[in-house]
Parts: sequence; C-alpha cells; structure tokens
Amino acid sequence: MTRVATYLDHNAGAPTRPEAVEAMVAALAIGGNPSSVHRAGRLARRAIEEAREAVADLAGAEATEVIFTSGGTEANNLALLGAVRAGLVARLLVSGIEHDSVRAAAAGAGVPVAVIPVDRDGVVDLAALDRLLQAGQGPALVSVMLANNETGVIQPVAEVARIARAHGALVHTDGVQALGKTAFAFSALDADMMTVSAHKIGGPAGVGALVKRAGIDLVPLSLGGGQEYGRRPGTENLAGIAGFGAAARVARGLDLAALRDRLEREVLTSVPGVRIFGAGAARVGNTSCIGLDGVKAETQVMALDLAGVSIGAGAACSSGKVRPSPVLTAMGESEETARSAIRVSLGWNTAEADVTRFLSAYIEFAGRALKARADAGWKENHHG
Repeated sequence: MTRVATYLDHNAGAPTRPEAVEAMVAALAIGGNPSSVHRAGRLARRAIEEAREAVADLAGAEATEVIFTSGGTEANNLALLGAVRAGLVARLLVSGIEHDSVRAAAAGAGVPVAVIPVDRDGVVDLAALDRLLQAGQGPALVSVMLANNETGVIQPVAEVARIARAHGALVHTDGVQALGKTAFAFSALDADMMTVSAHKIGGPAGVGALVKRAGIDLVPLSLGGGQEYGRRPGTENLAGIAGFGAAARVARGLDLAALRDRLEREVLTSVPGVRIFGAGAARVGNTSCIGLDGVKAETQVMALDLAGVSIGAGAACSSGKVRPSPVLTAMGESEETARSAIRVSLGWNTAEADVTRFLSAYIEFAGRALKARADAGWKENHHG
C-alpha cells in the first residue's frame, strides 16, 4: 500500500501551481528573445511585461518598480551591494533574524555593519534601531525582513521606515515569506526596496524580483546588457518569469491561520514541554516553529519523513545540514534549544487531512522521544 505523502515545507519551496506550469510551457513554445524586435521577440517581451504587472499587483507596487532576478538571494544582494557600490550608503544595519543572503551580503559589502537586536518573540527592537542610526556615521541602509522564514513573525517595517527616514536612511525589506501570505503593499510600507521570490508562492524556483522605488539608482552586480532597466543584465528567464506571473495572479486570499492554530493547539495539548517560538507576536498564518528540547531537529525531520510527512528544520542551510538556528539564538534561546526547532509551513495545496497526518506522526514520535529521554535520565541517575 502506497503511503500518501504530506508536504508541509512551503517556506523552503512550495509545489509548483498548475497555472504556473501551464504558463511556463506556453512561454517555452514562444522561442524568442525578449530583446528581439521581430514577432517572436515581441511575444516574449509581452509575456514578461504581463508577468511584471502581475507580480507588481500582488506586491502592491508599480510594474516599473519590479526588476526580475534569479531569486531572492540575488535580489537581496542587489539591494545591499548595489546601494553600497553606487555610493548611496556608507553603512548597513540588518536585523539579527535576517536570511543568510542578507547577512552574507552585508558582511561582504566592505562597509560597517550593525546588527539590530530583536526581542524574545523575534520582533525587531525599534528603540535600538533608533540608537544605532543616531550613533553611526554616514548614510545608512536598514534591512529588516517583512516576515521571518523560520517563525513567521511579521516585522513592523512601516515603523522601521519611519525611524529610518528621520535619520535619512534607506530601507530594504526581504518580503519573500510575506508575499501571498499576508496583506501588504510595498507602497504603504514606505520602503525603498523589497525582495520577492516565485517558488515560495507556487511559482518556479530560480526566479525572483527586487521591487525598487524610482530614484534609487543601484549599481548592477554583473555587466553586459541593458535588460531589466539596466539593473540586471542578461537575457531574461522567460519561462520562469511567466510562471512567476501566473503564480502571482492566483496567490492572493490564502488564509491558513485556522489550520495552523489547530496544529499548534493539538501539539501543545498532546506533547509535554513543547514550545511554539514567536507565538506572542503577529505571524503569517502558514508558519509554525516548534521546539522539543533535547530532541535534535534533524532527528525529528527524519522521523516524520519516514512517516510520509515532509517538514523543515529551523535552520537548514544550503548543504542540507542543520546548525543551531541563528534566528532563535538572536531571540535569546540557547544553542541546545535552537537545535531542537522544526518548522511546519503550510501552503496553497495544504488540506485539513495534511494537518491531521502531521499531528498523528508528530505526537506519536514525540511520545517515543520523550520516553527515551526519560529512560536515559533514569539510567544515568541510577547507574551513573
């Protein structure tokens, strides 16, 4: 009998929506270069511009503000490094819970970097941001994500922008995990730049965008062409961009908070000592970061995988290994606790039955793990 697989790792990458697949196949059939002036080129250009409008509409931005990239990582790098290389800023301030691509870009930018602390729920400390901006020298760029990839905690980006403006600073927000999961508009955030990505909303991997307001003149990361308003040279990924646009058209109105709340309620009721990180703050409705002290995240992920349920570790890196979550340690958790965190993230094709399967597998595993931990403690106390 074939086990029915349950996929609950949408924050790592959502399954591709059928609308996106259809749009990609149609784009591949065009066969033209979007920079060409003949009919095939014009059709390719039209597909890109229609996708640009769809992504802009979902993000609450103007189409002319959308620069397509190879994904969120490139967009984050373009925002930070492009601003530094253009001489727009002389220092960077990034929150302690940013994605690796923001932290690594900041570290490699060649300018002073300050880390904005967060509270126990993972919300950025606005008073600390104000102090850091006041204390530093030179124009600054502040980068604070809109929704955290591990905990789902939503950051007060509009307030961040208000404080930054008072100090003449630019603002970038990584909106990858917020797009299509919570209502917002780039125009209302008052940020200068925002990163988005296709494969988190059911589009293809390998395509994203930097949303950039007019007047922010970034230096591109590579040279050799005038595509994407001169900010991202190279022939556009036509099929990927078309798929991004198709996913963006159907990604709004996804409300998974009731399913997430049911999952957390039953986990808290059934598993002694379990914790939900960031539960005291506003979160996107699809994400739950769960900790079971003394039980490594990779052990939990593997056990649930064997039960046919796919989830994520709180801090999986590009190599697939698991390290203590820097997000949780920034929130004041110990490294041991940070190693215990798993992430359950729901998405466009998640059903009630998927949550039920997760609960059955997780509660059964947690019971065995806690018993083994208790038995090990008893043996140590009596034979140590």
